[in-house]
Amino acid sequence: MDSAPETPATAASVLALLASLEMIVRADSVHTELPLALLLALGTTTPFALVRTNIVVAAVGVTGMSVLALTGYQALTLGGAGAQLLVLYLLGRSGARLLPLLLVAPYVAAALGNPDLAGIRIPAILLATCGAAVAAAAIGRRARSEALAQSATERAIAETLLEHAARGERARIARELHDVVAHHISMISVQAETARLTTPDLPEAGAKRLLDIGDTARAALTEMRRLLGVLREDAGAPAEPRRPQPGLTQLNELLDEARDAGRASTRLIVSGPVAPLDPGIELTAYRIVQEALTNARRHAPGAAVDVELHYTGDSLDLRIRDNGPGPDREMPASDCSGHGLLGMRERAATVGGRLRSGPAPGGGFLVEATLPATTEDTR
Repeated sequence: MDSAPETPATAASVLALLASLEMIVRADSVHTELPLALLLALGTTTPFALVRTNIVVAAVGVTGMSVLALTGYQALTLGGAGAQLLVLYLLGRSGARLLPLLLVAPYVAAALGNPDLAGIRIPAILLATCGAAVAAAAIGRRARSEALAQSATERAIAETLLEHAARGERARIARELHDVVAHHISMISVQAETARLTTPDLPEAGAKRLLDIGDTARAALTEMRRLLGVLREDAGAPAEPRRPQPGLTQLNELLDEARDAGRASTRLIVSGPVAPLDPGIELTAYRIVQEALTNARRHAPGAAVDVELHYTGDSLDLRIRDNGPGPDREMPASDCSGHGLLGMRERAATVGGRLRSGPAPGGGFLVEATLPATTEDTR
């Protein structure tokens, strides 16, 4: 009806014509004069033309005239019955739930109140049954459509939130890695300049190459800072205060803060040959532990947390487990992956590692990560 506004009027005209023809054919069996019978035929069908502009008026008009034609004159036509079923269906599709049932009630009353009149009772039973069925079908179809639309909206919102979270986390990772890498590039520039100025009898070609090394390092640092500015603008994040980026040596301070904030036991367990790691790896490990502790404090307040670091020489294995209730076992896996876990996976993937998370055996929640000891560029 939205694409063809004239459809209701056309349908009402066709139904009125069919009802009028039926009345002419049935003129001898109808308990009234032909002119009144024709008026009843028109009255049970023409209100259908209003379904697009005022469906309630159309439904009440068709039902009222149909009940009058059936119970008063036994002159309800197939066209009128068709208009009644159509208007009940469209009423259910429009979102009305109670009104279709109320409009079916007069037919139930007619069937119960006239047990001896087959000409009233049987049509009334058929209309009550079919009317309730088509109204229920329309209401059910509308409910399914609304549920599908709601589900699609929720999925779109969830995907948008995940995308924004991923972009924000990538921008934050880029800022932090910039601070780590910028230190090394600055050192390259300083050392190249120092070597050029302090090396005695340095050939002119060697001095030029050291000067080029210093210029290249400074240009790289400038490009990194420009890229950082673009990432900040893209993520819409305000400038954060400049500070040294943390590493594994600051884990004890992080665990002390977690104990103070959560008032729960938090242990650090270290095994294997401890050795300094690439600054980017240490920063990634620190942020994963930090996010895991935050999640434990948010979802399992008061639960004890064990943070395990296992050095293997080629990699660093992280294991953070709490003894809380853990996620619902019946919950879909997609519901157990929030923005924090997404950020941890992004960080692990950035340095060539991998991260797993989920319910821990015996209860609680477990986050495991395996990070390389060095990044690919420094191997």
